[in-house]
Amino acid sequence: MRPHVFIVAACVWSVASGIWNFSLHAKTGQGPETVVVQDEDPVLDLVGRLDLESYKATIKALTSFGDRAQGTDRNRAAIDWIAAQLESYGCPTDRVQYEYNPAPRPGGRGGRGGDAPDPVISSGEIRRGVGGSRYRGITRPTGANNDAEAQPGDGLRSLNSQGSAPGGREQIYCTKVGSTRPDEMYIIGAHMDGRGFGEAANDNGSGTALVMELARVLNMGDVQTERSIRFALWNNEETGLDGSSAYVEQRADLQGREEPLGSGQYPEPTWLGMIQHDMMLWDHGMPRGDGTWNPEQRPEADINIEFQSTSRFAREAMRLSFFFRDANERYATDYPAAVGPHMTNTDSTPFMDLVPAISLRENERGMHTGAGWNPTWHQPIDVFDTFSDKDFRLGLNAAQTTLGAVSRLTGAAFQ
Repeated sequence: MRPHVFIVAACVWSVASGIWNFSLHAKTGQGPETVVVQDEDPVLDLVGRLDLESYKATIKALTSFGDRAQGTDRNRAAIDWIAAQLESYGCPTDRVQYEYNPAPRPGGRGGRGGDAPDPVISSGEIRRGVGGSRYRGITRPTGANNDAEAQPGDGLRSLNSQGSAPGGREQIYCTKVGSTRPDEMYIIGAHMDGRGFGEAANDNGSGTALVMELARVLNMGDVQTERSIRFALWNNEETGLDGSSAYVEQRADLQGREEPLGSGQYPEPTWLGMIQHDMMLWDHGMPRGDGTWNPEQRPEADINIEFQSTSRFAREAMRLSFFFRDANERYATDYPAAVGPHMTNTDSTPFMDLVPAISLRENERGMHTGAGWNPTWHQPIDVFDTFSDKDFRLGLNAAQTTLGAVSRLTGAAFQ
C-alpha cells in the first residue's frame, strides 16, 4: 500500500484526528456537504472486495465477442451478455433505444469516431493540441485499422467479419437505488463497443469490466447507498459518442420526476455527477525514436483523471476530479492519479454542460493517446494476451479509485 498523502488543491481537505472531510457543492446550488471518513472506514472493506482475477475474467469474457463493433450481431450479443451479468449481480437493467443512420462516407464502416483518429503526427513533431495542450517529445502517427486482413488470427478475423449496418441500436444500464435519497444519482459509465478487428480488450473492455465490477460489489446484499448509482454501458462511442448523446437527449428532461406521484420511484434521478472510464490498461510511455514501444509498463504509470476546463460546470468538475484524486490516495493500492483539464473524445462530453463530468483513463487523451502513446489503440493487437498483470492492475486501481470516491459520495455502508 502506498503511503496516504493528502493534497490541498482546488478542493478543501481537512485531515485531523483520523477524520477526512471534503466540502462539495451539489449541482442544485444547495450548501456544501461534508463527507466524513472515520479511522474505521467501511469503504476500505468495500474496495477490498474488488479482485484482480475477477476484473481480468470480465475483460476476457467481453473479448469473446470480438471487437463488438456497433451495428453487428456480436455487438448485440455482448449487450445481452452484459445485461445478464448485471441482473445476476442483483442490479435490474433497462435499455435505451435509438436510431443510428449516418450519412455514407467513402471507405469507412460508418460514422465519425468518438475516438476518431487524430490528424497524422510526424515523429518528433511538436504541435498544438486539444484545449491548448502541446505534444512534446517523440510522437507517432495514429489511426484506426479498417482492414480485416490485418488481423492474423483466423478465428478472430472470422468473428469480426460482419460489417456494421445502420438502424436501431440499444445500450444497457442498471441502477442501485438509494435508500434515503433515491431522487439523486451519480452515473458511472464506459462504452462497450470497439473497432479495429481485435478484441477491444483495452478500448474498451477494460472500462466496461470496471463498471461491471463496481456494479457487482455495490449490489451485494449487505451494501446500501443513500443516493442512487447508475451503471451505464454506452454503445456507438466509436461513431461519435452517439449512444451517450442519445441518453442525454432522451433522459435529461426526466431528471428528478417521481413516477407515479407518491410512489417514491424516480426513473431518472437528478444527476449529481458523471464519471466515464475509457481505456484503462496501457501506460508504457511515448514511442521510441526507432519506432518501437517499450514492452514494459513505465515506472511513472498513473491514472489520469480529466475534466474539461471550458465546460459549463468546469469548477465543479475540477473539484470532483480532485476528490477522486484524493480518494485514489486513500483507496488505490499501487498507482497514483493525476488531474488534467482537457477532457475530450469520450462519453462524459455530452454531459459536461449539464452536470459535473469527469473521465478516468490510462493516459491523457490529447497529450498522450493522440500522440501515439498506445500502439494497441484501434488495432488488431488490442487483444487480451497483449496485456500483462501490471497493465490489468492499473485498471484495477482505477476501479479502486472510483469505488472509493463514489462510495463516499453516495453514502455507501454495510447494512
